[in-house]
Amino acid sequence: MTRTSFTPSLILAITSVTAALAEPPNWPQWRGPTLNGVAEGSPPIHWSEKENVIWRADLPAWAAATPIVWGERVFVVTPSKLTGPDDFEMARSLRMRSVDNPGGRDVLLQCRSMKDGALIWERKLSPGNALWGKHNMASCSPVTNGKQIIALAGTGQLVAYDMDGAELWRHDLQDMYGPIAPGWGYASSPLLFEDKVVVAVMQGDGPSYVAAFKAVTGDLAWKVERVTDAKRECPDAYTTPTISRVGDRTDLVISGADWVTGHDPASGAERWRAGGLNPEGRGNYRICGSPTVVGEVIYCTSRVSPILAIRGGGTGDVTESGRLWRYDGKGGPDVPTPVCDGKRYYIVDDRGRATCLNARDGEVIWGPERTAEGTVSASPILAGDRVYVVNERGVTTVFKAADKFEIIATNELDDDFTMASPVVVGETILIRTSKALYRISERRE
Repeated sequence: MTRTSFTPSLILAITSVTAALAEPPNWPQWRGPTLNGVAEGSPPIHWSEKENVIWRADLPAWAAATPIVWGERVFVVTPSKLTGPDDFEMARSLRMRSVDNPGGRDVLLQCRSMKDGALIWERKLSPGNALWGKHNMASCSPVTNGKQIIALAGTGQLVAYDMDGAELWRHDLQDMYGPIAPGWGYASSPLLFEDKVVVAVMQGDGPSYVAAFKAVTGDLAWKVERVTDAKRECPDAYTTPTISRVGDRTDLVISGADWVTGHDPASGAERWRAGGLNPEGRGNYRICGSPTVVGEVIYCTSRVSPILAIRGGGTGDVTESGRLWRYDGKGGPDVPTPVCDGKRYYIVDDRGRATCLNARDGEVIWGPERTAEGTVSASPILAGDRVYVVNERGVTTVFKAADKFEIIATNELDDDFTMASPVVVGETILIRTSKALYRISERRE
């Protein structure tokens, strides 16, 4: 591990970079109102099919897209129901053991009631659903600002609706900019920041770019090439953009294709870049975990290792000058995005092993430690003094956010496959399984 001194100005409390978009109890995009998986709320610790389930709403098919919440409405992207053996197109790679179909032909956007889970409206987002390795074309989580709800399918259909389901505008990114075909299928969620929705496409078999569209009109605000020298599979990335703020400056941060880059949100122009995600130049370092920003620090995963902490607000190549620490130890994640409270950085790897690093210097506090047995694809959520981890068997491990590893609870739902990250809104946690969406809260007499 290498380290750089950590100045006090970098040790900041978590700052919500989306205050203009949402205040709790909303969860307006994939990693929530702070864009880093930290929740303002206190969901229950214990539940089961018979305990603390407020409602269970059947879904037509499985998917990895995380639900989002605005007020009394829940929005979820899902394939249509599979109605027959010929009702879908299989992609070139079929390696799933848990699921043997992608769902129905279409990708849908559903609006449901937070009160009882009832379906309020449903719209066809895109045709052409398919299975790509471990996911289908419903892996991108939608975004909202309370006026528009914007959803992206893995087919490249980017569509905006009003809160009542009226379509406002639509773009086909493949028609506009060429094929979208990362080796394992497109799965990057859009980012909604101020008045723009940002989409990142990083791939080796087609153009890699970042584009921003005006949320209200859908007009293109800007589009820039995402430059990289990555080789073989490494140009493919499945990460979601985020925002970094240092002083009065705001950067759009994108990780993948061997580099982390910072861009001007107004123009897309690249301001800085940091290498080191693939230090040995391996050919299979496609990146799934998204960057996490807390205060002035940007935490980035690669393919298991290394993990980098980078000082935000740089200029030019900051590979060396901007690096605060690098972690090459055990327990690094491939798919799940870690979560951080500014003091501790919590990692959960794909085998369900949890590790806690000191967020200031990257030193190991504890771990790896075993959570519930099973593969983990969902990203952990931090709520108060607890971390919630959902594995692919639908089992949620709750452990203490502390300097000592301690499992508080292990909760099971009667399901067989879960990839979507949990969502915390106030005293509620939403969990999406292959069959249903659950609202879980403490039941009070």
